Amino acid sequence: MSENSGADAVLEGLDPEQRQVATKLVGPVCVLAGAGTGKTRAITHRIAYGVRTGAFDPRSVLAVTFTARAAGELRERLRALGAPGVQARTFHAAALRQLRYFLPREFRRPVPRLLEQKARVVAQAAARLGIEVDRAAVRDLAAEIEWAKVHLWTADDYRDQAGEAGRPSVAGLAPLAVSRLISAYEQALLESDAMDFEDVLLVMAGLMEESPAVAREVRSQYRHFVVDEYQDVSPLQQRLLELWLGERRELCVVGDPAQTIYSFAGATSSYLTGFQDRYPDAAVVELVRDYRSTPQVVSLANSLLRRGKQVGVQLVAQVGAGPPVVFRTFVDDAAEAAAVARQVWELGEAGVAPTDVAILYRTNGQSEPIEHALAQAGVRYQVRGGERFFARREVRQAIALLRGHSRAASSEPPMEAVRALLGSLGWNETPPAERGAVRERWESLDALAALAQELLSSEVSSLPELVELIQQRAETDHAPATPGVTLASLHAAKGLEWEAVFLIGLSDGLMPISLAQSNADVAEERRLLYVGVTRAKRHLQLSYARSRVQGGGAGRRVSRFLTGIWPTAEQVVKQARGLAVPDLADLTDQDRALVAALADWRKAEAARRGVPAYAVLTDVTLRAIAARRPATPAELVAVPGIGDVKLHDYGLAVLGIVAGVRPCPGSC
Repeated sequence: MSENSGADAVLEGLDPEQRQVATKLVGPVCVLAGAGTGKTRAITHRIAYGVRTGAFDPRSVLAVTFTARAAGELRERLRALGAPGVQARTFHAAALRQLRYFLPREFRRPVPRLLEQKARVVAQAAARLGIEVDRAAVRDLAAEIEWAKVHLWTADDYRDQAGEAGRPSVAGLAPLAVSRLISAYEQALLESDAMDFEDVLLVMAGLMEESPAVAREVRSQYRHFVVDEYQDVSPLQQRLLELWLGERRELCVVGDPAQTIYSFAGATSSYLTGFQDRYPDAAVVELVRDYRSTPQVVSLANSLLRRGKQVGVQLVAQVGAGPPVVFRTFVDDAAEAAAVARQVWELGEAGVAPTDVAILYRTNGQSEPIEHALAQAGVRYQVRGGERFFARREVRQAIALLRGHSRAASSEPPMEAVRALLGSLGWNETPPAERGAVRERWESLDALAALAQELLSSEVSSLPELVELIQQRAETDHAPATPGVTLASLHAAKGLEWEAVFLIGLSDGLMPISLAQSNADVAEERRLLYVGVTRAKRHLQLSYARSRVQGGGAGRRVSRFLTGIWPTAEQVVKQARGLAVPDLADLTDQDRALVAALADWRKAEAARRGVPAYAVLTDVTLRAIAARRPATPAELVAVPGIGDVKLHDYGLAVLGIVAGVRPCPGSC
């Protein structure tokens, strides 16, 4: 096979827009990629096509992502496409690698110690200034220091500009006091020879600005840049990217302004939406074909954007129709949690794996009643978010124990050794009844046990090999997947997807959150809800409770974002009675084809039984089946006109036709 034909093979299976991205190898390129449209596929095939055609030297390509997991996924895909050697890293990982190379060589000084958490140093700085702070204040001040740094503000800038920029008061302190605290924080870092994560980018940018030799060497190494999730870049990250590029224009950015949800941390979509202003001749490609979600989910997502006049692509669903989006109202939070837990259990009975289900909420504080209800229902779950897996204390302790034990000669089977060592830290195979920290600690150790079992079953055979592989995963932050339903905040759910998603607590004050006062803040809350909706592949339920506690006043109202979308009481009654069935003209061509296939089967079945066709299933029921596309008996029996008797008589045949399987004679 010639090199060119091998390159052409990389393009196979791409849709027209993805192919356009993959073959546009020269000049600035901007890809506006909606949720579920295959953006990672498009950019990895672009890089691989460039490498296979000889347009790119793989060593000269730097693909920048925002998470270590995303970077690892890019590297794995590129290797599978025949393009190993491409660097795929986060902004911080790429900058830290460069810093560790250039700082000792060019400036004869070691790289400062990297500070994992700001809290201790912030508290130390406050104490120096005589400022009394509690844990909440320390957290808020650490976030404000981070915000200032990613906006390239010094302590003096903060003092002079915070009021004019409309920065809210932090921990009750005036801008001058915050400015003094930033100075004290920086002094404390200097005295301890440490730097925080923002300093990694700041120092590397400073090296390139101060040393033409460093800038030339970096630019000679990397000639082609790809930046994923470009809507999330901060001014600091953009500054470093511009320094990496120099005068070159070989930049491909990928993002979705409708998924900008980190403005509070300094992210801005302005660099994405203003890309053509900086590069008037840039190629702009929109990816709109959604391969993730059903038309029902996509329709809701598009409606949220249109009603909010948000910038973003209008998605076009590419998968078959699914069940309707469900909207439910409950009397209180406990009732909502109990109902969702019951539905999760029912989904499991219908064949949906717990790992394919997520329950998402606006704030972490909303997880408590859901955790309680799932525990009562005997459903395993994991709480996602917060501290990184391999940074958790119990995980670090376990890895240290495993490493120490692996150095001793032992004939004990590796997995038995793992179980014993994890047991010494309090782990066993039965989840604890307690919630909160106790449950989270158990989840961490249980996930490590499952990871060890997986690796010992497939990749390694000894404890030393296992420890080495786990250490490699820790270095790349490749956390293991844990069994069970996922509980996560909407922010923590970004970039993930599930077969079934429950969005809970969708009342004003929680969505949008009461802290969102400005128009910009409220718009970001709408985008956050959009992100939550687009995590669902097939099943999606939105719900809220009228009261927080049992017997409380029913003061809550559904989120303003769902006004005009949330069904009225009359619509709910109609749907329950089976009257909300679309006319044939309202169905898609694909749905009408399914109605025709069902009608052909019905005709044969009626002839076999010697009854009129309507006695098998009515036309209304056929249209309802086509609109809802049931995939399980539980979904089919919920269709108007399908009861237990018809489910028993015709269920297998109907589900087979929906799935595209020709029914056997006599409906099997």
